[in-house]
This record gives sequence, C-alpha cells and structure tokens, in this order.
Amino acid sequence: MAEAAVEMVVDSVRIHGATGQHVVILRDVRRERFLPIWIGSWEANAIAMRLQGVAPERPFTHDLFARTLAELGVRVEQVTIRDLTGDTFRATIILDGPLGRHEVDARPSDALALAVRVDAPILATSEVLARAAVQPSSEADETRLSVFRDFVNSLGGPGGSTDPFAERDPDPGF
Repeated sequence: MAEAAVEMVVDSVRIHGATGQHVVILRDVRRERFLPIWIGSWEANAIAMRLQGVAPERPFTHDLFARTLAELGVRVEQVTIRDLTGDTFRATIILDGPLGRHEVDARPSDALALAVRVDAPILATSEVLARAAVQPSSEADETRLSVFRDFVNSLGGPGGSTDPFAERDPDPGF
C-alpha cells in the first residue's frame, strides 16, 4: 500500500551566512508545517531563480531536462520527498508519457528544481514529515522549533540582506 503523502510548496530558498550552505524550506499547503532540506548551491540557485522569475542567459540542466521531457510528450506528474535515511533525503519524480508511467529516483534538490519549472505538485510522505518537519503550533516540537527558528533567523533574508535567495514571504509565522 502506498504511504500517504502531503502536498508541499517551496516556501523559500536561503543561504546560511556563517557556513554558506543552502537550504530549501518546503511548506505544507494545509497547515503550518515546514520541511527544511539542505541542498547544493547550484540547485539552490536554479530553484531561487525560477521562483523569482529570472531566466538564465543559457538554460540550466533542469531547464534542458524539462524541455526534453516536453518535446518527448512526457509530463512530470509529481515529485515526492519519499525517504529520509540519516541526514539524506530521497525523492521520486513520477513521469507520465507515451511509454507509460515511470518512477525515477532523484536527489530532492534536482526533483524540486524540475518541479518548479514544470509546475508539478510537490509531495512529502507522512513518515518523512513526522521525522523532519517543524510545526510551530505543536508544543512537543517547541525545542525543535526554537532551534529551527534560530537557524532561519541566522539565514540571509529580506530586510537589509543582499541575499538573492531571500524568501518570498518575509514572515513565515514563527
């Protein structure tokens, strides 16, 4: 039986000022819950540029892949953040086309960069969310939330920052 999945959206892409590491923050569309996923700088740039409506001079790999799929008549049905092993998230891209439906294993960063290009739904399994999501309204997660809040506040963002990865919504409600 397939595990239940929850629809998510990319809330923001940020850069940690002290370390220079990048994180994409997914937000549950139905309730106040966030899933932070550390990603590489290239993928962070690809996601952030698309969210900001900035087109690169030459296509990024994710743009090329999206165009190739479209030319072949293949649609990205959805992207799912499906597993968390240690600190490593795993994703699946579900494709539907002339040769049928296919599930492709992918890094979450690549899957998300593709999803934002083709407006595909982004899902996360309930198991992944139970293990890694931060929920501001949950008293049990208050310690995790405090750590997450401190972390988010340490990241570059709006209000004087020149960070091109600044979140779209300057107040995530923490």
